[in-house]
Amino acid sequence: MKMPVNVCLILSFLMFGLVSGVVAPSAVAQVRDDVVLGMALEPPHLDPTTGNAAAIDEVVYANIFQGLTRIDRTGAVQPQLATSWVISDDGLDYTFTLKSGVTFHDGASFDSRDVVFSLERARGEASTNGQKGLFAAIETVVALDPETVRVTLSRPQGSFLFNMGWGDAVIVSSQSAETNKTNPIGTGPFKFVSWTPGDRVDLAARDPEAPIQRATFRFIAEPAAQQAAILAGDIDGFANFSAPESVILFERDGRFDVVIGSTEGETILSTNNLSPPFDDIRVRQAVAHAIDRVELIEAAQFGLGTPIGSHFAPHHPAYIDLTGTYALDLDRARALLAEAGLTDGFSATLKLPPPAYARRGGEIIAAQLARIGIELELIPVEWATWLVQVFRGKDYDLTIVAHTEPLDIGIYNNEGYYFQYRSEALAAVLADLDRTAIADQRFALMGEAQRIVAEDAVNGYLFQLPKIGIWRTGLTGLWENSPIQANDLTEVRWQ
Repeated sequence: MKMPVNVCLILSFLMFGLVSGVVAPSAVAQVRDDVVLGMALEPPHLDPTTGNAAAIDEVVYANIFQGLTRIDRTGAVQPQLATSWVISDDGLDYTFTLKSGVTFHDGASFDSRDVVFSLERARGEASTNGQKGLFAAIETVVALDPETVRVTLSRPQGSFLFNMGWGDAVIVSSQSAETNKTNPIGTGPFKFVSWTPGDRVDLAARDPEAPIQRATFRFIAEPAAQQAAILAGDIDGFANFSAPESVILFERDGRFDVVIGSTEGETILSTNNLSPPFDDIRVRQAVAHAIDRVELIEAAQFGLGTPIGSHFAPHHPAYIDLTGTYALDLDRARALLAEAGLTDGFSATLKLPPPAYARRGGEIIAAQLARIGIELELIPVEWATWLVQVFRGKDYDLTIVAHTEPLDIGIYNNEGYYFQYRSEALAAVLADLDRTAIADQRFALMGEAQRIVAEDAVNGYLFQLPKIGIWRTGLTGLWENSPIQANDLTEVRWQ
């Protein structure tokens, strides 16, 4: 039956309206301008110039705070608050030209006086900077004019520009430095909004045209809870996911991208070299011979992780594979203990911070060392306790932790460091490294340093921590690798 023309027209308009109602919203759908990222650890505070916790930089680096230079996603040094620099022929003077028109989040203007204040504060006697050694070569810092500053070194330092890109070297204002722990004020593209302890930190973009206007870092320690939060849509992703056993689940789910990268995280069985019996190199060598890295990575990391034999990242061009220095050999381990007068073994403590790699790894290491008569008491501790007891107080025998700072083998030459290790040979090599700027020569010296540390069995070298990134498909710009501790939001956006 034919319908009247007027009825056909009415139905046509109705159909067009219905179709338009369906199609139009998708055609004008707004791309999201917010992001919620999960982190396993909550920072103890938010001032990267007065703390060692990696979680501080993971919130504030390149987001809230900026330095003279910055480290990019490839590990290369890039200009930041300094647009350029000139290095004197003797390698001692660095003259930086600063970016103009920059302000801190509270409206204070940035200029060379802030650079002088920040570097003098970081290297001063009263400094509480967690990486004070980065500034040890600085002799003077002089403001030549508001946009020019000259840093003079006491000795050439091949790593100086890289050092200035660490989170510990960001530039702060004298007007707000004392309150940055709870109210961080920097020059970065995001400003601090709020911190809900135990839950989240909220940031807001300074540029109203930025693709991400609101960013939230949610703190979820338990791996199972991390998985549940992503699946429920409460979290858009984790740049550093703590549950390697769940990777296969997300790889099979088309809603998510899974990106396995590398980190600077040398995961080690940190050893108190002045705590008997670990002050005897034969005991440390016995421990090294008893560690089964393959078993550890399979059991604690579900196969994700690269075995290491010294304190150096496998992706670095100067890396040397020293995993064979103390190969798995239980008979040799027992013989070394006997030589040290410990035929019947001994007992010690193993303090374990919260990360899953430490808690899970601790159980595996305890079982492995028990095979040669070393009985470990496992003591779980929270990060605040670990920092007080282990890192600062040196009140420990063994602990498991991933050292995520870049190119940080120099910590073995720090007499006050919690390893309590001393080596004149290493000090000489690192002094040569500090004076050398030519890449091939630096790499050779880095190799020597790796060998010394490995042969002295300073610590038990376990594996390089993988970077397990899991985030919603459509979210782009997060780093695949971690050449420095960061969740840099500057390139993050939704597509």
